[in-house]
Amino acid sequence: MRVLHVVTLVSDDGAYGGPTSVATGQLEECVARGHEVSLVSLWRGGSRPPGRIGSVPLRTRPARRLLPGRFTGLMHPLLVGDLWRATGKADVVHIHAGRDLVSLTALAVTVLRRKRFLTQTHGMVEPRRAAAVRLFDRLYVPLLRRARGCLVLTEREQRAVAEVVGPHGPPLLVLPNGVRPQGGGGTDRRHGGHPQVIFLARLHPRKRPEAFVELAALVHRRFPEARFALYGADEGSLPLVRQLIFDLGLQDIVTYGGALQHAEAVRAYATAAVYVLPSVDEPFPMTVLEALSSGTPVVCTDTCGIADELARRGAAMVTDGSRQALADAVCELLGDENKRQALVKEGHRAVAEAFSIHAVADRLETFYRHL
Repeated sequence: MRVLHVVTLVSDDGAYGGPTSVATGQLEECVARGHEVSLVSLWRGGSRPPGRIGSVPLRTRPARRLLPGRFTGLMHPLLVGDLWRATGKADVVHIHAGRDLVSLTALAVTVLRRKRFLTQTHGMVEPRRAAAVRLFDRLYVPLLRRARGCLVLTEREQRAVAEVVGPHGPPLLVLPNGVRPQGGGGTDRRHGGHPQVIFLARLHPRKRPEAFVELAALVHRRFPEARFALYGADEGSLPLVRQLIFDLGLQDIVTYGGALQHAEAVRAYATAAVYVLPSVDEPFPMTVLEALSSGTPVVCTDTCGIADELARRGAAMVTDGSRQALADAVCELLGDENKRQALVKEGHRAVAEAFSIHAVADRLETFYRHL
């Protein structure tokens, strides 16, 4: 099959996060299964865009801000022609659809081309009451309803999308995110004798990077040798993070390493003693799956979309999200090697059985064939 995916943004700092990682992961697995694939997107970065991401051919245009909003108003006029040509050649069109101009354009082009298509919303399409959103939805929702299926991550997202598209929407098909099992999980993960605890996500209020700094202060009292690093693109929280580091006297304990490209992120997971994601209401965090796949113990909150599954399997330390609970979980892992290794083992098993890209691609191929 000739498979086309459309995602809003590819960037050198990974700013668009999960949807981009999911799209490239799914397409790489499609390539491994013999399909002809392509990815169309906007590009933002300090260098020329790559021609490929791994084994996936990439067609991009520079991102330009035509309307307000972090991603909503990004577009490039020439991307319309790229989408028209790519859609015409495709057997299957798969649109990673948020409420933004790229997604709206991709939906419109695909409908005009009379192509059957799937959408995947990644938790980005929820009921909104703002006037600007209602105006956008007058164009967006009728196109979204033309999909042959809409892929959602969880039952919660299924309910949210159903409310947006109404009774005449497409079938809502639950499809988890998946990662490629990496192995790893050695016992000695120290930098110069210091176990490192990391935060790797956008520095956005919902991700709560300030909670990571505060738990670092609590953990440091019990494990003074531990060091803490935050990685990710700044989306408004970096000034607060830096101020907290200064106020708590953690300048030599907590560092900010900026945004990482995917290969750098994989190395960061592989050398970390613990990965912490303090986010609230995180639909389906790819960073958690990537950490588990790398053999890194995970601490998360009970509002994470896969928290129940991970807790049931004993594959992560699931907390109520308070600073003290997060810190206690990190301390338990730093102080108990048996507990850490048990979490690593069950994390690998969870990836293999529930969150493997191989299992995800099996279901995805079935959906494509029905198109």
